[in-house]
Amino acid sequence: MEPIIIDGSLLEGGGQTLRISSALSAILGVPIRIHSIRAGRSTPGLRPQHLTGLNLIKDLTNGSMEGGSIGSTEITLRPGPIGGGEFSVDTKTAGSITLIIQAVLPCLLFAGKRSVIKMKGGTNVDMAPPIDYLTDIFSSFAKKFGAHFSCKLIRRGFYPKGGGEVDLTVEPVKQLTCVTLDQPQTIKCVHGISFVAGTIPIRVANEMASSATSKIQNSLGKIPVRIDQYKDDKAFGNGTAIILSCETTDGMLLGGTGLGKPRSPANQVGQEAADELIESCSRKVCLDQYAQDQVIIFMALAGGTSRVLVGPLSLHTRTAIHVTSQLTGVSQITVKFEVIDLKTQPETFVIECKGIGIDNTRL
Repeated sequence: MEPIIIDGSLLEGGGQTLRISSALSAILGVPIRIHSIRAGRSTPGLRPQHLTGLNLIKDLTNGSMEGGSIGSTEITLRPGPIGGGEFSVDTKTAGSITLIIQAVLPCLLFAGKRSVIKMKGGTNVDMAPPIDYLTDIFSSFAKKFGAHFSCKLIRRGFYPKGGGEVDLTVEPVKQLTCVTLDQPQTIKCVHGISFVAGTIPIRVANEMASSATSKIQNSLGKIPVRIDQYKDDKAFGNGTAIILSCETTDGMLLGGTGLGKPRSPANQVGQEAADELIESCSRKVCLDQYAQDQVIIFMALAGGTSRVLVGPLSLHTRTAIHVTSQLTGVSQITVKFEVIDLKTQPETFVIECKGIGIDNTRL
């Protein structure tokens, strides 16, 4: 079979196209050729975390890949059957472990057995959701599709050295189930963590938590807010971060995150995390900006029609819809996405998808 051609420069023009297309290539068993990889970035081509994810998918499927090297702007992936089992990967940099998981998780759900992946890299780094978001928030959405996974955090790793360690365990499924998450949400409470690592004093964690709490309660009212503050003695290197989670009366979880950087005031980091959370909570949506694009592949693969209530569509989400629609077009049942503008509130939408209902023939 000739590879399906994917233009990596379209829309988001970054790693999202790689993650979605390589995952679907493995699940659907179709070869792909991606060109103009990360053409929209200042340093085009594959970076260590992208190559690590691609090599892992190649190994999971006992497949082959052409063009797999740092800086490559074109690759061809020819996957075999998804085997599952135990694997180890190391970006040898601060490359995001979370972004690698985004690529391999859908594949492992359609493996023939439980998989355990020991991963090394960055756990809390810029331009990627923190590992805490994946374990504490996104996992709750995955369960609604019937997908179960766990991430054991061995130690945190930050930019520039990385050194973080995570053990990912994924249970395979026979078929993902559709979800209906389209009702406006009411805030119940907010909880979170604020931490420092290395030589950073604990007062920085306290300041991040205090500023986030004040911003949330000033914007959303006197709702209960609990943010635990601590020093992570197991982490590799210096770092600070705050991860917030808003629980709704219907049990939805919405997230907001802030990552400390050199010369960034602690109160500013806390306010940035609060702003992200407030954006989702004020719109009463079911999915925040991070979950929005991650559920697209789950909706496409599930059986039946899924509906999710979201805020403004991110470029990552539009990219995920485009690539997913293109690749699932090779199946007998074509996936169909529709974005419905509710008009009752500015920039609030329902994403509807009739999935292809793919079966895991390896179980």
